[in-house]
Amino acid sequence: MRQRPPFEAPGPDAAVFVISVAAELSGLHPQTLRTYERMGLITPGRTGGGGRRYSHRDIERLREIADLTSSGIGIEGVRRILDLENRISALSARNAELVAELEATRDALRQALAARRADRPPSRLPVLRSPEPGQSMVVWRRGRA
Repeated sequence: MRQRPPFEAPGPDAAVFVISVAAELSGLHPQTLRTYERMGLITPGRTGGGGRRYSHRDIERLREIADLTSSGIGIEGVRRILDLENRISALSARNAELVAELEATRDALRQALAARRADRPPSRLPVLRSPEPGQSMVVWRRGRA
């Protein structure tokens, strides 16, 4: 594990806040935090003795839950919203990976095509090119009976 310099701020996932501080920062009662943990809405870290420790990310999630419930959304609705937000984040990350992979594949194909063209001697035969999409025209004539 990497050691931090003594006065460096902890990262957003570092579980450093005890339950009373987390409750104060989120504006919720400590018992509410325990209830949310039992429901699976939040998963605080644990100390060796079993005490709860909350991260900055946990505090932000608790604030989001508090905002949703104060606007009249039930706790099951909050659970569903948070689940959908997590799925959106995962899908967005996967989409970004696929776009990067697609671009890498396109670049590799361009390079392979350029290398293939460079390896061939120039041809003196005329080249027949197929029409570009959108430039072709089909003529259809009805048969006469």
